[in-house]
Order: sequence, then C-alpha cells, then structure tokens
Amino acid sequence: MHTRSIPTATVLAVLLGSTVLSVAGAGSASASSLVASPGGIVADGALKRVFVGDRSGGKVLAADYSGALVDTVSGVSGVSGLALSDDGATLYAAAEGSHEIVALDAATLNVKRRYAVATNRGPRYVAVAGGKVWFTYGDQWDGNLGAVDPASGTDPVTLSQFQGVWGPALLDTDPSAPGLLAIGETGLTTDSMAVVDVSGATPQLVAWHQGDYTLNDGISDIDLVPGVSQVLVNGTQRNAFAAGKFTAAGSYPSGQRADIAANGLVAQIRGGEVAVYRPNAPQPVRTYTLATSALTWAPDSSRLFALVGTSGGYSLQALTQPTTNVPILTVNAPAKASRAKSLTVTGKLSSTVPLPNGVPLQVTRTDLESPNGKALPSVTVRAGGVYSFTDIPLAGGKVKYTVRYAGDATHSAISASDTVDVSRDATSLTVNRNGGVYAYGSKVKFTAHLGKTYKNRTLSLYADTAGDNKAKYLVKTGRVDSKGNLSVTLTLARDTVVSASYSGDSRTASKAAKSSVGTKVKVSLSLSRYYSKATVRGQVRYYFRKKTNPLFTTTMTAYPGRSQRLQLQVYYKGAWRSSGSQYFTLSSKGKSVVQLTGTHQVGYLMRIRSGYINASSGDTVNATTYSSWKYFTFTK
Repeated sequence: MHTRSIPTATVLAVLLGSTVLSVAGAGSASASSLVASPGGIVADGALKRVFVGDRSGGKVLAADYSGALVDTVSGVSGVSGLALSDDGATLYAAAEGSHEIVALDAATLNVKRRYAVATNRGPRYVAVAGGKVWFTYGDQWDGNLGAVDPASGTDPVTLSQFQGVWGPALLDTDPSAPGLLAIGETGLTTDSMAVVDVSGATPQLVAWHQGDYTLNDGISDIDLVPGVSQVLVNGTQRNAFAAGKFTAAGSYPSGQRADIAANGLVAQIRGGEVAVYRPNAPQPVRTYTLATSALTWAPDSSRLFALVGTSGGYSLQALTQPTTNVPILTVNAPAKASRAKSLTVTGKLSSTVPLPNGVPLQVTRTDLESPNGKALPSVTVRAGGVYSFTDIPLAGGKVKYTVRYAGDATHSAISASDTVDVSRDATSLTVNRNGGVYAYGSKVKFTAHLGKTYKNRTLSLYADTAGDNKAKYLVKTGRVDSKGNLSVTLTLARDTVVSASYSGDSRTASKAAKSSVGTKVKVSLSLSRYYSKATVRGQVRYYFRKKTNPLFTTTMTAYPGRSQRLQLQVYYKGAWRSSGSQYFTLSSKGKSVVQLTGTHQVGYLMRIRSGYINASSGDTVNATTYSSWKYFTFTK
C-alpha cells in the first residue's frame, strides 16, 4: 500500500472553505421489367403480352399483363418503334441502328425475318395498316414513308411512299379503320400532318395540313380517334378531317401525349399524371399519379401499360380499372375533444363523374375500447356532397373516425379517416422515500400509490442506479393492492431513482412518478503507531509520542477515480477549530494510508475523520458520507 505524508505545519496552515387520407389503389405495378431507354411499347391481346423496346440495349422485352418480364431478345439495334400484325402473331420492330424492320414471332420472340431499309437514317416509327408494315425514315430535310409487304415474295420493301412531311414522321393506326394511317411531322417545329388511305396499292391522301400553326403548336404525338374522322394531337387538340383538310374540333385539358383505346377512351399524359377521359368529356374519369413518357392500351381497353422512370431506367406498370372513377373523400374531426362529450365530424364526397344522390357512408370508430373498430350509424351525403355526424366518445386517447364509401358501378370504393385526441381523466401516482438518504447496503422498501382509475390497476416499477452506465430497469410489475399500493424492496449501494409508470386505460390518462434517494458509502478510519489509548469522557483517545508519525488508514467503498477527504481539527480555547483538509486518491480496493509528519506539538487534543464528498471526491454516485471522528494527542 502506497503511503502519503502530510506535514503538521501544512495541516495547521490550511483553512477550510467551500386526418389521412386513404384512397383506393390506382392499379397494380411491377418493376421486374426494366429498359434503359424506351424504344416503343405495344400490347398483344391474343397472347396477353406487352412488348417494350430497349433502344440503347438493342433488345425487345415481353411482359405479361401484370408487368412481369417473361422473355427477351437481343440483336434489334437501336429499336425505336414496335407494331403488331392484325392477328397479333408477328411483332415488327424498327431497328434504326441496323436500318432494318425486324419481324419477330410474338409468342417466342424468335426472329422470323429481317427487312433491310436502304437509308442512312431510320427506320424510326412503325405501324401496320392495309396489310403492310409502314415506317418513316430520313431527316428533317428528306423524310419519307416506306412500306414492307410481308406477302411479297420478290421485293417486299418499298420507299418514297409519301414525300410531303419532313423528318421521320409519327405514325398511328385505328383497328376500326384498318385502311387509314395518320402521319405527324417531327422534323421541324410545325404542325404539318396527314391522313392517308393505305388500303390500295399506293397511299392515297385523305387530308392534309401544311404547317402554319393554325391548328397546333408543333406535333409530338398523333392518334387516330376511333369511330370519328378525327386525330388527337399532343394528347389535347382534336382535329377533324374531311374534304381533304383538317379543322379544329375541340380539346381536352392540357396534356403532352396520349393513347386512345379501341372503345374511344383517351389516356393522356400530363405532367406527373395519367388522366383517362371518355370521348370528348371535359373531366377525367380516372387519374393515376405517376410520371410516364410512354403508354399503351390493352386491345380490350381493360387496362393501361405505362413505362415509369426509375433509378435504373424504366419499369413497366399495369394500371387497372381505367374506367372506374376514384372519388375524393375528406373527413374533418376536431383536433381535441373532451371524453363523454358530444363532438361533430364533417366531410365531403366529390367526384369528376357524378355520384348518385343521397349515397350512404359507413362510419367506424376505433379507440382503446374498440381497437378493431366499432360501426356507428351510417350517414347520408347531402346536396353538394357534404355530410356530418355527431358522436360521444366514452374512451379517451386517440380516437379515429373512418368513413367509407362502398362504391358503385362507375366509382371505386374509398375510405378516409381523421383522429381526435380525446381527453382522459387524471389520476394520482406517488412513490415514497423521495429525498431520503440511506446507509450503504440498506434494504429499503419503496411503495408506489395509485389513485382512482377506470379499469387498469397495474403499475410497473423501475430502478435507475447511479454510475452503472445503464438505463433504468424494470424491477416489478403487478396490480396494486386494495389500498392502491405496490411495493418493492431494494438493497442500496449507490444513489438510486425509483420510478413508477401507469400506462393508463381507456378513460384514465397515463401517469408517471419517481423518488430519488441518496446512498452513503461505507467508510472507516483507523489509527496506528500509537502507544496507548483510553476512554476519556466517553471518547476513545489515542496517544502518540511526539517523535512518532501517526498513520491514518481509510477504507471506503471503491469506485473508479474516487478520492477521500481527510479533515483535521484542533481543540483550542474551548472550541474545535479547523486545521484544514486534503483529498487523497483511493486505491482500486478503496484504501488510502496517510502519514502525519513534521514537528508534533505536545498537549493539544486533535481529531481527524475521512469523508466522501459528492462531486468533490471525483464522482457523484453516492451521498456525502463521513467516518466517525478519531481523537488523538501527542505526549513527551
């Protein structure tokens, strides 16, 4: 044991100081089929497949109607457009990189034949009409129309079929008008377009518009409209054609591109949405929130297929129920309410497709007493789509009101909800012993007392011991007794916080309480090298020769970095007077040995004690604790 020394002169000189909205799904989606850059998209009704061109990858991919990848073929360089034969058995791809029209078996994606196109630019776009495969090629100065006649056994490829539209023009066909082909100029920023009859040996002009911006501000998309002599340009402008020319025929709200189903439904791309319109309708029947650059209808108009941008390219998503309108339903409940008091919930049901009058809405309340929901009386929508109802919540806490419209033949089901923070009754909770200080190793009984509650009478008791680098830990959980008490007995070694937690119930709010107690250290001081000791007026006195240096040994509860304070006093002129104090580091086992050196004065009564001083002794995990005083004097 290392012994420290303090001179008597030094000792004598030192003095002491000190509401979500939930909407019915917009359709299933699959990201299993990815392309780096789109190169055409078309759906095959006979095979229930969707074909997508990957322009940069030189591939054609086949997916099922859910959007899952089922087949892939490579070697279609720079694929830029896809079209199906009338029977759906052959898929034609415009391979701009190798200047070919590639015929693929739609069922297997095996290459059936490659048709070379004698051009340095193209083919770009492709369509099937009048028994032939039509394609556009060239640049903005010499764009033209070519054709592949699969039935020809000699020279199936014919070029320069329509030299009137600059650039590799857009193409579109309509199954209900199998002999017509729509052509839209892309090479220059104009609105030149044409409809030609390709049912005969050579294309015949049906209607023509020379680009002068009187109809459209440039063309980025063109579609033949089923059942009427019209084209839809850029997914917005309807242009009728008759007697060789085009005239304005109305419009849809602003969009960028579109595809038209066989039954006339228009799927319009507009910003980050796909809007589905009935023919000539001013409001969409269905809106999907997704950003896409290309889409196509299933031939039976049952669903849409869209290419949606992802971090790895584009995924194929199938959008179902395109003709089922999704209404907008709102629920507005007060943010807070008092338990057992009436509250009012309001809302509105609206739709771009008119709803039936007086439709009923189902109402469900979910709370702590009905976690699975409890049905409330239904509410009827009034004029203007508004509704309201009142309720008296008996349970407190978070109370959610869910309103649901079951839907009908033209509207999908939809639900929405809002949550009210309903007050709960307060209760009392206490833990005794707060502020107490106890000896090291004491067994102390802590009692938590819970006041009046509705049903729950269970408490959880926790302890948090200072200096153990741990969070509070559970020491007991149980029901309180008939007096509302739950107790636990702990053996204390350091300062401790005992806390009680009440989780609440449906009508009583949660509650917490705590009690902080101090715990003393275990400390003792012993003297050695004395030649005698005696009890004088109830005090044990130790006697040292003046030439002897006393040893003071302190034993204290160990803790990392802990020091003890040694305090010395001298009895002078009828009172104990401080002669200073000093801190000494304890060993890892909690011991400190100090030697008093120097010239010792004879005849003075002195006393000394050891102490642990919270915060000053190097830590704060125990309450300040002193040993008993030890009395001594020096003699000749």
